[in-house]
Amino acid sequence: MQFCWRSSSEPIETDIRKVGAQVTQVQRFFNGYKQDVSRSLRDASKPWTKVFDAMEEKTGVDRVNIFVGAIGLCALYLTFGWGAQILCNIIGVLYPAYISIHAIESSTKQDDTRWLIYWVTFAIFTVIEFFSDLLTSMIPFYWLLKCAFLIWCMLPIKQNGSTIIYHKLVRPYFLKHSESFD
Repeated sequence: MQFCWRSSSEPIETDIRKVGAQVTQVQRFFNGYKQDVSRSLRDASKPWTKVFDAMEEKTGVDRVNIFVGAIGLCALYLTFGWGAQILCNIIGVLYPAYISIHAIESSTKQDDTRWLIYWVTFAIFTVIEFFSDLLTSMIPFYWLLKCAFLIWCMLPIKQNGSTIIYHKLVRPYFLKHSESFD
């Protein structure tokens, strides 16, 4: 949108319509995402469903709103809280470890591979982080950014962060240098 004086009101109305269409598109995106989150929070096979059932029953607040509130509180704590590193590492380890145990106990190989890819990505990131400790202490909101990165890596979607990083960076490097490693 351009900010300049116009002699006619037609172009301004056109710009307003374009902005309105963009707002509608963003609303559709977030509504679709909200439906996906709601479906996941109500999935009986997930470990958190019983917790959200109890919280929703006691408070009368929809579980999606409880989830968004919990995310907000975690984000605030990761930004301003003391010991944000431990919360970030708990988030990055606890759920993936739980799901990895389920993957080991399942009969399919696909979930095993998915979580092995997560742990390889997590390990590489942890090693890099260890050697760049001075740099990480200077980045504002580092623990919030790291937590967002780890959540992106563990998202229950086909192309999550760890899959992308593994296939774009780790695997090509490994295949190129695997003979020298062995």
